[in-house]
Amino acid sequence: MKHAERFGSASWALIVVTLGGLLAGCVNKDKSDLDSYVTEVLKRPGGQIEPLPPIKPYERYLYQSADAHGRDPFQSFVAKEPKKDVEQSPGTDAVQQHFVDEITTHNREDLEEFELDSLRMVGTLQNNDEMWGIVKDNAGTVHRVQTGNYLGRNYGKILNIQEDRIDLREIVKDSDGRWEERQANLALTDDEGKR
Repeated sequence: MKHAERFGSASWALIVVTLGGLLAGCVNKDKSDLDSYVTEVLKRPGGQIEPLPPIKPYERYLYQSADAHGRDPFQSFVAKEPKKDVEQSPGTDAVQQHFVDEITTHNREDLEEFELDSLRMVGTLQNNDEMWGIVKDNAGTVHRVQTGNYLGRNYGKILNIQEDRIDLREIVKDSDGRWEERQANLALTDDEGKR
């Protein structure tokens, strides 16, 4: 037992002496090249720091929308073309005027850029009493629609959303050039596009 204790103490002593020698070797390294570099840098003449450039005073800009060069921030960036096919003659009846008013005043929606037959209903979502239709366009983008939204190029307003179809009312011109309503629907399709 004493032999094992002496061996443990001797091994610890050997480790301590070895580490001490290694540390002493690191401390006693020659640093003359580092000292000469530091001395050379300190002997260099100091330069002058360039003065800061003068600070320009802040000039306030007051936006004037009446200015000929300014743009009204409340105007759309995209110029909307007026619809040429919506004009009616001065003697139009109330029904025709109602159609014209709806066409010209409603806000254009993303899905009005597509033909109705290129859109596919792929599902529905229900939140409390509100039913949403899920529609995929021909580019593969999925849109969420609700009653009152518009689909297709014939001003198709969504009247009702059911689990298997979306009912629409489109506004089209007849052969006499008068506006009339037409019922349409978008049926639920599977992933391959089968109705």
